[in-house]
Amino acid sequence: QVELVESGGGSVQAGGSLRLSCAASGNTYGRNCMGWFRQAPGKGREWVSSICTGGGATYYAYYADSVRGRFTISQNNAKNTVYLQMVSLRSDDTAMYYCARGVWNGYGENFPVNYWGQGTQVTVSS
Repeated sequence: QVELVESGGGSVQAGGSLRLSCAASGNTYGRNCMGWFRQAPGKGREWVSSICTGGGATYYAYYADSVRGRFTISQNNAKNTVYLQMVSLRSDDTAMYYCARGVWNGYGENFPVNYWGQGTQVTVSS
């Protein structure tokens, strides 16, 4: 069992920055991906970014085309926390952002999710 607790959302002007945090508790070891999805009103849930490991020391980061170059995913293993640093935010980044964890199938994009965070709202004004 894994619990994911998110923070860092808020309101920001276009061009601004936010850093989202996702603190994981429980069994966080082994082959897995952690990452971020988002959902805007009236739209489906969209994969944003992942960071994956086969259980060793090597991690792989993946990004959706819409955020590549603007968002950076990272983690602090000692704190079991994953971050999403978002810069150059724009109006179409407005969404509820969800932290997620799942088994790694070798592909970071839209990985199968076993656990979801509660979501944190990001609102970008223009």
